[in-house]
Amino acid sequence: MRIKKFLLTIAAAFGLITVSAVAANADTVTVKSGDTLSKIATEYNTTVSSIQQLNHLADVNLIYVGEQLQVNGSQNNQGNSQPQAAAQQPAVSNNQAAQNQNTQPAAQSSQSTQATANNSSNSSASSNLSSSDAAAKAWIVARESGGNYNARNGQYVGAYQLSASYLGGDYSPAHQDEVANQYVTSRYGSWVNAQKHWQECGWY
Repeated sequence: MRIKKFLLTIAAAFGLITVSAVAANADTVTVKSGDTLSKIATEYNTTVSSIQQLNHLADVNLIYVGEQLQVNGSQNNQGNSQPQAAAQQPAVSNNQAAQNQNTQPAAQSSQSTQATANNSSNSSASSNLSSSDAAAKAWIVARESGGNYNARNGQYVGAYQLSASYLGGDYSPAHQDEVANQYVTSRYGSWVNAQKHWQECGWY
């Protein structure tokens, strides 16, 4: 019995020593400029996947300067067979992260500017109309093109989807507005009547 108790005592002591050794090897690393997870893993004799799991990282290519990472240096270097290129993205500074979030793509900015110009042109063209005609005009435009002066559907062009022959090669918003008003006035007498026709026939 005494031998069994002695062996259990030794086993418990050995377990405490092992846990202490693992805890001693667990480090907190502050990410520096130029660091990558691959580089940190190599320095601490661990793996990229181990660091990712310890810190619940969604993207191994995205770490930030000043970020605190848990690194367990006691783990074997088993995972270094995985391609390290997947974690070669250098640490990003907080300023860079803010810039990336606030930078709007140039194409998107251009589209926004174009949409503003289109809305201004449409508002100007509707300023001489009665409120009911202006509403009818907006109703038609929304269904024809969604207000897009650059829309094309075969021979039909622009916000009002007019035949290209009506526009004579001038597809500017101002010219489209002018021709559309002339077309509706001559054919229907008003935008309200044009809307009624559209509702009955699906076109105007």
